[in-house]
Amino acid sequence: MAGKKGGNTVAKVYDIAKPIADSLGLKIWDVTFEKEGAMWFLKVLIDKIDGALDMDDCEAMTRPLSKALDEADPIEQNYMLEVGSPGLGRDLKKPEHFEEFLECPVRIRYIRETDGQKEFIAILKGYDKDSISVITEEGDKEIAISETAFIRLFDDDDDELFADDGDDEE
Repeated sequence: MAGKKGGNTVAKVYDIAKPIADSLGLKIWDVTFEKEGAMWFLKVLIDKIDGALDMDDCEAMTRPLSKALDEADPIEQNYMLEVGSPGLGRDLKKPEHFEEFLECPVRIRYIRETDGQKEFIAILKGYDKDSISVITEEGDKEIAISETAFIRLFDDDDDELFADDGDDEE
């Protein structure tokens, strides 16, 4: 039953969280409801529309969201609520994520090695519901989203863009 309810749960929580976020000048980046070990975690990732997100923003969102979730009671099982930032290396999943970060560097990991690569960094040039287009060191490339394990905004603290260290191992 949890599997069937999981997708509904995310949509219900999003509908509860969005007006709260809007009233605080925040936006909902993503909502996930996942089992980790024996615990269920409801994660609401937020971002600030103008400026940098801080702990005060997370706390300001957590209190009214927790109260609204208690009142609406959209989740049957016990869970831990986490409200936080998507971070610098945030996952890009939704059309609005890709749109916001066009022309930015992204880290892409394939599910299976493709063209001798498992993971690489590229510049995001475009997207549609099924694929993204990027510029790599080798040139333009079209990538099916279904073939990726993740597409993340490149966090330049991780390593250098297009670094050529000769080490292709994970």
